[in-house]
Amino acid sequence: MFIQVWLLPFALLATAAIVSIPLSSYLVWIMDGKYKPLPVMQWFEKKLNNGPQNWKQYMGSLLIFNTLLFIFGFLVLALQPYMPLNPDGKTMIAPSAIFNSIASFMTNTDLQHYSGDQHLSNFSQIFFGISNLFISAAIGLSALTAIIRALRSDKFMGNFFVDMWRVVVYMFVPIALIFATIFIHQGSPMTFKSSYQVTTLEQGSMGKTDKGEAKPQTIVVGPVAAFEAMKMLGTNGGGFYGMNSAHPFENPTAVSNFFNMLAMMIFPFALVLMYGKMVGNIKHGIVIYIVMLFLMACTIIWSVYFDTLKPNPALTQHAAKIFSISNPNLPNGRINIAIPALSSLPVDQHTGNLEGKEIRFGTSAGATFAALTTDVTCGAVNAESDSLNPLAALAPMVGMWLNCVFGGKGVGMINMLMFIIIGIFLAGMMVGRSPEYLGKKIEGREVKLSIIGLLVHPLMILLPVGFFAATSWGMNAISNPGAHGFSQMLYQFSSASANNGSAFDGLGVTYGFWNNPNPAPEAVYWDIATGLVMIFSRFLPIIAMVAMAAYLGEKKTSPFGMGTLRTDTITFGILLLGTIIIVGALLFLPVAVLGPVAEHFGPIPFGG
Repeated sequence: MFIQVWLLPFALLATAAIVSIPLSSYLVWIMDGKYKPLPVMQWFEKKLNNGPQNWKQYMGSLLIFNTLLFIFGFLVLALQPYMPLNPDGKTMIAPSAIFNSIASFMTNTDLQHYSGDQHLSNFSQIFFGISNLFISAAIGLSALTAIIRALRSDKFMGNFFVDMWRVVVYMFVPIALIFATIFIHQGSPMTFKSSYQVTTLEQGSMGKTDKGEAKPQTIVVGPVAAFEAMKMLGTNGGGFYGMNSAHPFENPTAVSNFFNMLAMMIFPFALVLMYGKMVGNIKHGIVIYIVMLFLMACTIIWSVYFDTLKPNPALTQHAAKIFSISNPNLPNGRINIAIPALSSLPVDQHTGNLEGKEIRFGTSAGATFAALTTDVTCGAVNAESDSLNPLAALAPMVGMWLNCVFGGKGVGMINMLMFIIIGIFLAGMMVGRSPEYLGKKIEGREVKLSIIGLLVHPLMILLPVGFFAATSWGMNAISNPGAHGFSQMLYQFSSASANNGSAFDGLGVTYGFWNNPNPAPEAVYWDIATGLVMIFSRFLPIIAMVAMAAYLGEKKTSPFGMGTLRTDTITFGILLLGTIIIVGALLFLPVAVLGPVAEHFGPIPFGG
């Protein structure tokens, strides 16, 4: 049982940690420009390089580039019916869904209010989907590199376009090619063909035509291996198919499943070590790495324990019980509700909760994937998150709420930097000494910018969740009443704000094609709301932290003294871990109690 349950998560952590060491050195070599490009590559770099940029010029280039990316994405999706590689004649998806999809892919979120195999042509999958998988991931990594240069007091932050070129061409393309080759070998399609019409073994299983003839089965294919490789390496998430990484074409075998999870881990792991090496304090990077690794291990163990090692409560025996709820219409203000006894169903649950799981990958693979995918803000899934036991569902939610357990490409380390600045500032105030980071004094401006970056995340989750929970926009969209329905809404906005992209399926958020006669009634509101949340939550923290790093980097370096809080010690690691846990608990504990915790302790089927 131990090997069956725990071998996969621990093998993944160990493998990713080992791979991250040489990969981090490679990243430093690339981003510090120590490589010697081929003549043709050098020519392109010179054309892209319009000179060194300060932080305002760098952010201006980043925002203008994303604006152009938004326009390009809109044109691709709006003109889908007229583009090539669309033999199935897919029409234009709804305008609100286009806005949501562009915001989603542009911000490295890939929250999909559509099903890729149903609504997008191969042209859209390639020029909108796959292209954004590379570009959006590179933007976050470039922003982190600019912050590092500022913190080490470089005169300029580099050049945004050169950084983007380096990340895409020298990092993502070669490594994505390796993983795509693995996925092709395991059985993922890689073709420009859109679909096959095949005769099923059981004639008529797909229904019959008006003439009484057996309908063939339509098997959708395309450049799946390329999509899968970069969606995982870029911690983009999303899926070529609606079933995401549970689909046998996206994730054919247990081997491909291992490499799927490994792919989404290696860059976030390596970037932390890259940060330590580039700022000139590798021990500091190792301390941050250990804190993140500890948090990741905790979320995985929690998820596996409460899902793989526990049965589905809906299938177990429950004694009769009576619980009391408030009712202002009654004299005593309360009403008693009786829940009858339920006998257990004849289902063997010694392997835990298997509802919504893909057993091809092993019993613990779904719970492990669920925790990992939010820890690194990937958002891909190989099981149904909505089917997790209530307390197990806390693990992926916590990963999104903290938003710094390695996190995505660059942005995870940027979010961790907020906690570092705040933690050091609080420690300095407690001992009555001016706080310092990397030898630079932290003052009011740096703390304010860090607080702004930190508060954007909870505000972009809690405010819209509260609003949608109080209106028909949310209540009409949920598929389950009570605490689970609240968890569906909470998870959706948490995923959007964390640039994650996974979801508690069941919400009515899909409009589909513009000529769809029966769209989900509340889909437009969800499209717009989550789209705006993704945009604000992506760019506001990046802008705040780039500015903070620029102001901090301008200051003179002070020598270490007896009272300096060193950032490369166990003490600092404990301080950082405490700051993350305490701040995270203060911000999100109330909604955790209203959602998964209330569902766990509530009435049938999840009552204790």
